[in-house]
Amino acid sequence: MRCYLVVANQTLVSDELLDIVRARTITEHACFHVVVPATPVTERRVWTQGKAQALAKDRLDHALKQFAELGADATGEVADANPMAAIADALWTKPFDGIILSTLPPGRSEWLRQDLPSRVARAFGVHVTHVVARKALLPGQPGRAPWAHRKGKAQAS
Repeated sequence: MRCYLVVANQTLVSDELLDIVRARTITEHACFHVVVPATPVTERRVWTQGKAQALAKDRLDHALKQFAELGADATGEVADANPMAAIADALWTKPFDGIILSTLPPGRSEWLRQDLPSRVARAFGVHVTHVVARKALLPGQPGRAPWAHRKGKAQAS
């Protein structure tokens, strides 16, 4: 069984990411470990670590439910706000067959501005699958409807 490290925050339950999880669950009987960096939530130029942690935890809980509905074996954790540090911490505890990194589209993604997919591949020597989500979850937004995948195919929402 192959096991993948999934790294995402705002795009954690995007159609694009869930489609890859579904496909790898079916074709590879893969398992997944989800890491959600607790990136700051900016409201009126002020943020707190506690709020970032709470939002990341809510997103993780929702994502694990979505992964389970797809039949995926998944675990997860809220991690360091710095995605490179979060990935390093996860790789320190367990080897993975690959990393699935989900970002917002170019122009909207801070992680792409940091060239995160290339930096991760170079730093850790693990194959990186970069997923670009069309839309993100807003703070407090619950995420994708649980019925969004029917008969193995993504449905428009």
